[in-house]
Amino acid sequence: MADDTVVFFQKDLPIHAFPTIADIRRQGQLCDVTLRAGEQKFSAHRIILAATIPYFHAMFTHDMVETKQPEITMESVEPSALEALINYAYTGRVVIDMSNVQSLLIVASFLNMQAVKDACSTYLKNRLEPSSCLSIRAFADQYLCSSLVEAANKYIQKKFRQGLSPKIFPQYFCLFETFITLFKMFISDYQNVALSTDFLNLPKAEILEILSKDELDVTSEEQVFEAVLRWIKHDSPVRVADLPELMVKVRLPLLTPQYLSDNVATEDIIKKSLQCRDLLDEAKDYHLMPERRLLMQTFKTRPRCCTDVPGFIFAVGGLTSAGDSLSTVERFDPLTGAWVTGEPMSTMRSRVGVTVLKGYLYAIGGYNGMERLDTVELHDPVAKTWSRVAAMNCKRSALGAVTLNDKIIVCGGYDGVTSLRSCETYDSDTNIWTMMQPMHKHRSAAGVTVLHGCVIACGGHDGLSIFDSVESYNPTRGEWQTLPPMRSKRCRLGLATLDGKVYAVGGYDGCVFLRTVERYDPDKQTWELVASMKIKRSRVAVAATYKRLYAIGGYDGQTNLKSVEVYDPNTDEWTFAPNMSAHEGGVGVGVVPVDCFSDPVSQNMADLSIT
Repeated sequence: MADDTVVFFQKDLPIHAFPTIADIRRQGQLCDVTLRAGEQKFSAHRIILAATIPYFHAMFTHDMVETKQPEITMESVEPSALEALINYAYTGRVVIDMSNVQSLLIVASFLNMQAVKDACSTYLKNRLEPSSCLSIRAFADQYLCSSLVEAANKYIQKKFRQGLSPKIFPQYFCLFETFITLFKMFISDYQNVALSTDFLNLPKAEILEILSKDELDVTSEEQVFEAVLRWIKHDSPVRVADLPELMVKVRLPLLTPQYLSDNVATEDIIKKSLQCRDLLDEAKDYHLMPERRLLMQTFKTRPRCCTDVPGFIFAVGGLTSAGDSLSTVERFDPLTGAWVTGEPMSTMRSRVGVTVLKGYLYAIGGYNGMERLDTVELHDPVAKTWSRVAAMNCKRSALGAVTLNDKIIVCGGYDGVTSLRSCETYDSDTNIWTMMQPMHKHRSAAGVTVLHGCVIACGGHDGLSIFDSVESYNPTRGEWQTLPPMRSKRCRLGLATLDGKVYAVGGYDGCVFLRTVERYDPDKQTWELVASMKIKRSRVAVAATYKRLYAIGGYDGQTNLKSVEVYDPNTDEWTFAPNMSAHEGGVGVGVVPVDCFSDPVSQNMADLSIT
């Protein structure tokens, strides 16, 4: 007779059992061990501690003295943290707040409770502030919280000059106008990391590490130089000997000749240091001998570039459901999930290039339904006005536009006859467009972004072929070079840089409208697939802000899209965000930094206006 057995399994037994065991402990029943921390004692059950806390598992299952002891003294352990973690062993629940997070992390680390340690680390990651980020970084380093150290490092680089914007609230948060008012007040109260007491008290090694970062978020190298002076002068008798080593990390050639003469050369501690004077002379030579600059390229001549800046996403121009060009503009706030219609452009523009320079939004070229455009207009987001600036040298639609080194660069596009490989650059100080080194390939509807101080152009087409090829423009060398190709051919794709990597999103490969996404890692020099979008999107606009990637609008092969998706690189997932309210796809997008709204600087642009 065959074995006639049935296995009964009650899945919820542990769920019901542990609360009962916790009640037994609270009543002081069946406890067989007491843990002592300072003057406080906590009764518990060896079997529960061994099953839930690795430190006690090792203690109670090996032949150690404490195995049979009724009372165990826990040396140098915070009693309240130990009590919370014993309760966690019975309930799986612990309350973390700013008053206990560090003591919990320390004791969890001692007890080898990795899950609690990670939860404390995540709590601190989400609450980094300019006034505390440096001390949290030192704390994380001491207790081997590598992910928290990395998060603090990135935060320090990004917030070196500016205050923190609050963490992202749920996308569908309401009370828009009230929240924006409070938000602006909130930002204006933050202090710079470089002005904090923690920064001034950092050891030299950590200052050197901060100053060496390309991703340091500063508006100019002047802020780096001034931060070094503040740190030295905080304890001048001791630290002045460290000045030459720190000044090596300051990119003096990026300072203006006037600043070098008026501020650096006149500083007493600089004048008294032979090594610092040599560094100053080197920077002056860079400015005095432009014909030799190609031979003088070092990390000191490479501008710092922080791409992850929190801001509002502006959707510009685009198409109606019938395919007509629009002049409409709307603004998306990632904090609230709200789209707000703004001041329209003076010209209808689809396939328009959009970028942000010095806090101003530029709409460049495009197609008005009848012809390709060379005209350019500028939006002041504070005054809520549009004004014309100088036109490009070429008519361009389906172009790429980026900002690099305080200049706008446009690449390729279509002039109504042919796909273009020409590029030009715009200087807002002179209001002049200048032709520059052309790309290797004619590229219309390519993706263009900035990575580590270089322009990256991906995909596109020349009217005959769609490309997977990629090229990069180095402004210091003034030349384009080939990078590894994408895994797929793509035109009409979206391209953006997030956390030091380039994302190629959607597009069209000549046969299929794409929802796939690939990511370029410059360290590995490889492209890898990441999670695909939920919807196929060609002519998609992509923006990076608040550590997320936003895919906006597009065309799925049948319909112009108003929908928006958001990519979280930490979870490798796309989710839907609120739809655009005034567009049907084909928009250009730009991110205007939050601090341009909270601390607007009025600049006179009247001399650039064209009537």
